[in-house]
Amino acid sequence: MRLRDFGDLILLAALWGGSFLFMRYAAPAFGPLALIWLRVAIAALFLVPLLLLRQQGRALREHAQGIAVMGLFGSALPFVLIAWAMLSITAGLASILNATVPIFTALIGALWFREQLGAWRTAGLVVGFAGVLLLAAGQADFKPGGSGWAIVAMLLATLSYGLAANLTRQLLGGVPALVSAAGSQLVAAIILLPFALWFWPSVPPGGMAWAAATVLGLGCTALAFLLFFRLIANIGASRAVTVTFLIPLFGVLWGSVFLGERLDASMLLGGVVVVLGTALATGVLRRSYRDASGSS
Repeated sequence: MRLRDFGDLILLAALWGGSFLFMRYAAPAFGPLALIWLRVAIAALFLVPLLLLRQQGRALREHAQGIAVMGLFGSALPFVLIAWAMLSITAGLASILNATVPIFTALIGALWFREQLGAWRTAGLVVGFAGVLLLAAGQADFKPGGSGWAIVAMLLATLSYGLAANLTRQLLGGVPALVSAAGSQLVAAIILLPFALWFWPSVPPGGMAWAAATVLGLGCTALAFLLFFRLIANIGASRAVTVTFLIPLFGVLWGSVFLGERLDASMLLGGVVVVLGTALATGVLRRSYRDASGSS
């Protein structure tokens, strides 16, 4: 991996880890639906002109159906669920739960699309869900004002991401990455517009909340998508997905530094187990083991 690619990987993890910080800060001011509409609308305003500048508008029209599915399950639905969850749980915990995306991707691929898992990936699913149970046991509280339903919302969001990943392979194979990114954000903005108007906050959000929403849209969504697809082009999807392991580190770091959040023992243990399960489910750990054995 070149130094530039490694820098892109770290920056991408910092941006996606920071998205939980900005949602945690801005969601109470805007509400989940209005905030996420702003997020995807700002990203679309940045990405769609870039798409047109590269003369890829025709591909957007040709693959409108698949992009619409991606916009719903890959952006609109999970973004709203996560923003709603951020009203009740910390940015650090949300970023750790987000690491289950590859686990749900592998599970849906096996159950729905009949993909072969193998022993390593099956072990990863078991270990990953054990980590989720550890986190839930230590953090979930279904009493009024508790975090239980927020954790459920986070897991539903990662399930939606996993479904979107599998559907993208089926519906958008070979479609330019910028087309998928720009189109999905545009579709999500259209879907969420009526809900955002209906639930727009009666009390105008402050300047810092607007700044957080802007950074969320431009940095954590538009720029992050461009970095992610550049990494896929430069180092391959299997290596680019290792950003999943770094996101919780930055999520916990930003939450601790800027929001004063604390990482307790149950979060630490559960997070380690979830990331280990993700490494197994994605095959990263197996590849690392094979490479090390081959070089010794």
